[in-house]
Amino acid sequence: MTVPSGLPFRFAAVFGFVLLIAVSARLSVPMVPVPMTMQTWAVLLAGVVLGPRWGGGAVLLYLAVGLAGLPVFSDGASGVGPLTGPTAGYLLAFPFAAALAGAFAGKGRPRGFVRATAGLFGLHLMILTLGTGWLAVRMGASPALAAGFTPFLIGAAVKSLLVVLAARALSAVPGLRRG
Repeated sequence: MTVPSGLPFRFAAVFGFVLLIAVSARLSVPMVPVPMTMQTWAVLLAGVVLGPRWGGGAVLLYLAVGLAGLPVFSDGASGVGPLTGPTAGYLLAFPFAAALAGAFAGKGRPRGFVRATAGLFGLHLMILTLGTGWLAVRMGASPALAAGFTPFLIGAAVKSLLVVLAARALSAVPGLRRG
């Protein structure tokens, strides 16, 4: 069986990742002021699988879809609110993290299990740092660290490991190989 490749398949993969990120936003643990979701897993996986440009583009498209009013953000939110409220720093870090994950992954499969997991954990830390920085502007540094950084560390480590496992599984799909 031949797996389709080329531009149409790549566009389909981008839309697939937009959908995956949206679904991952719904997989959440309610927390205040920022919920814990699976979004960062999907965002980093998009970068690893699709590469820096297409993965980053998929995340930008996800943000645009949410901004346009489709309920793709956590808790079914949409519009300007999530991009200006407590979650803004995290959401705005997503495209950069996806692009960096794509650059880090090279040919679509990060080399070395421990190295790949550590590198992706570093990207999770970048997202958390930017998100917490935005929260700190709104609520002060100490409460922002306590509410927007520290509780997410274990989840970030687990999600980093899951990105590596998923990327290794997806690397066997010829049509998803990065071009």
